[in-house]
Amino acid sequence: MPEHALDERPLVVGIGGTVRGESSSEAGLRSALAAASAAGARTLCLTAHDIALPFYEQRVPRSPQAARLVEALRSADGLIVSSPGYHGAVSGLVKNALDYAEDLAGDPRPYLDGIPVGCIGVAYGKQAAVAVIDQLRTVAHALRGFPTPYGAAVVAQRGAFRDGRCVDPALDEQFARVGAQVAAFAGAVRTAAAAFEPVA
Repeated sequence: MPEHALDERPLVVGIGGTVRGESSSEAGLRSALAAASAAGARTLCLTAHDIALPFYEQRVPRSPQAARLVEALRSADGLIVSSPGYHGAVSGLVKNALDYAEDLAGDPRPYLDGIPVGCIGVAYGKQAAVAVIDQLRTVAHALRGFPTPYGAAVVAQRGAFRDGRCVDPALDEQFARVGAQVAAFAGAVRTAAAAFEPVA
């Protein structure tokens, strides 16, 4: 039996960032996951080259990175997605990674059915940051997940990020709130699901 099967803490998976490590959107994701961990969740962070995958296509063999992503989504009790705003939209990197959830269509829990999804958008302008949040929430609904009440639409202000970390307390609090909400809802969903499991 896998070691994680004995761990009753909810698993919160984070995906996002850019192919350039230590981007501001990756920093936001890591802050959110740190808050989820502090709230009692296990976490897994997939960024940069973890999600630099071939364009999604159904009937092709999966690369090791793609297989790892699909298995992470399958096991997740909660998900946090952090995307930069590119020309007013979610990045192609992040959207392509989310497209791999199609591999879960035939699972007992299809797609992201019934799990919380925290949404983070980081951009140089407010309009793009808000647009990213709206798009991520739409994708979460399409995958049968439910976006958390709070989403972080963050403007990447000068000096707010350094060495792959958010050093602005006000912005960091926004990321942390997303992570804490995902952990809380993921724990509740996991507890409720366990209550309905048949007794052997």
